[in-house]
Amino acid sequence: MNKDGKGFGFGINKMKQFAAALQKAQQMQEDAKKLQEELEQMEIEGCSEDDLVKVVMSGNQEPLRVVINPLALEKSPEDLASLITAAMKDAYAKSKANMEERMEELTSSLNIPGM
Repeated sequence: MNKDGKGFGFGINKMKQFAAALQKAQQMQEDAKKLQEELEQMEIEGCSEDDLVKVVMSGNQEPLRVVINPLALEKSPEDLASLITAAMKDAYAKSKANMEERMEELTSSLNIPGM
């Protein structure tokens, strides 16, 4: 004990706070694992402006497939490449935005400043 009659180290309240923080961290780890599994199963579609090309990605930006409308095959190779690139960028942007939104939901429950 110090001269004020107070103990050193963690008091009972600090121990309770620490235990609650540890429990919250364990819950977040479980939630993060569930989120990762959900993202892997998601399919997010991106399209070229004219919908002639569609790209499907998982929620964690893994390319899954490309769907090309037969009309797109009438385009020049350069134009077809541009359509595919546009669809890929659209799918990536949607997938990234979805992941960021889901991560925000996950971390907002922690009430950690700066997250």
